[in-house]
This record gives sequence, structure tokens and C-alpha cells, in this order.
Amino acid sequence: MHSSFFSYGSGFTSLSSARLRRALVPFAAAVALLGTAGTSVAGAVEACGSVITAPLARPVAADDPCPSTDPVVCRIRVLPMDEKVEAQRTRMRYHGLLEDMHRTEAAMREAGFTDEEIARELVDMRNQAKEITRAGMSPEEVRVLEERNIAKYGNPLGPTADQLYAKYGSWQKVIDASMRTSYAVDRELSLEYRPCPV
Repeated sequence: MHSSFFSYGSGFTSLSSARLRRALVPFAAAVALLGTAGTSVAGAVEACGSVITAPLARPVAADDPCPSTDPVVCRIRVLPMDEKVEAQRTRMRYHGLLEDMHRTEAAMREAGFTDEEIARELVDMRNQAKEITRAGMSPEEVRVLEERNIAKYGNPLGPTADQLYAKYGSWQKVIDASMRTSYAVDRELSLEYRPCPV
């Protein structure tokens, strides 16, 4: 995985660095082990993370009516096959970043951080994850995503932690929302995201 996938920096800096080091040293060691041990265990347990569910659908004609209200899904449907394959790979990297978020939540809970602190860090990580994964997209694909988010949230990356708190009314619900993925987009790319145990 690209090293930038782990460079989320900014959110934790205002929190207790001693608490953080105690929590993240074993976490970092576990992540390092995943790279070597994960493949040998994969056959023994049910697949988790980003799972390919079927072959990618062939592209449809641009004038074919789109059955989805999601402009991202409509865009994916008409992509040439090579771009659709790359979009699937990008989505799989995004799912990998969601896995990082699940591990970060577990490490922060172990270190005694509050729900609000965890929620703010995870929303920040999610927004950084979007920036990372969009680096592999075409300008047109990025434009569609950003226009949708500006229309919904007034922010090209999506909702802020405070917007999510105003919507859901609890920091735990913000945590849950920050780690959701679009089922419609995943399905269009023949993927399913299944969180791995932490």
C-alpha cells in the first residue's frame, strides 16, 4: 500500500502525545504484521475488506438511461473498460483506508479517547482518504464527486464533523457515518465492503 495511505497526521497533534504513542506503537506493529501474515490467514477465514463479488459489467452507451439517482454510479456505467478497472482498484484502495479507520478507532478507544475526539479524527481521515483516492481519478470523475458534495454539504470533500453531529445528534453516530461506504457505488464496481475484525 502507498505510504501516504497512513499519513493522516493533523488530527491527533492536539491530543496527548504520550497516550497516543502508547496506543499506536502496538497498532503500528500489528499493521506491519498484516502485510506478511494476512495472505496466509485469508484462506482460513471469510473474506473481509474489499471483496470482488462478480466480473465488472461492460460499459453501456452514454445515452442509455441510468437507473440510479447517484451521478457517480451513472458515470461509472459508461466508463471504458480500462477506466472501469482502474476505478475498481481506486475503490478497493478506499476500502483499505476504511480498514485503517476501524483500526484507528480501536486504538483510540484503547487509549481512552472520547467519542468526540475519535469522531473528529475519523472524519478527518475520511476526508484525507477521499483526497488520496481521487488522485487516481480523471478530472471529470473528481468534478462529478465534488459537485455532488458541494450541493449536499457545501464542501467538495463531504460533511464536516460538526455537520455530521448536527445531523445525527451523537458523536457515536458520527463515528458510524464516517466509516460507511456507498453500497450503490460499490455494487456498480462489483465490490462489497466487509469490515475486518479488529
